[in-house]
Amino acid sequence: MSTEMQNPQTTERMARFLVMYDRPSDIEAFERHYREVHIPLAEQLPGLRRYTVSHDATPVLGEPYYLVAMLDWDDMESLGAALGSEAGNRTAEDAITNLSRYTTIRGMIVQLEDT
Repeated sequence: MSTEMQNPQTTERMARFLVMYDRPSDIEAFERHYREVHIPLAEQLPGLRRYTVSHDATPVLGEPYYLVAMLDWDDMESLGAALGSEAGNRTAEDAITNLSRYTTIRGMIVQLEDT
């Protein structure tokens, strides 16, 4: 058994920002803006380790989302600093001003823990 498994308090826990988008009213316009403007903005977030997306995720419960984006940082402190940064403000403003005209956006922050 590893030391990390024996003492989980010493394990660094990654942080993930999940963004869920309902089906857009204009898929073409949403996709164009998301790919050409929003992703490049988000990729400037300080400390971002990984940015992945999934289209048409299969729901186990509830309705499907059109798009789920998952952005990972080393820890909650890094994620918080990124969201509060200038790049974080620009990215949030873009989502509020531009993407929300096409769809409902939901987000959540989770701390990833090994079991």
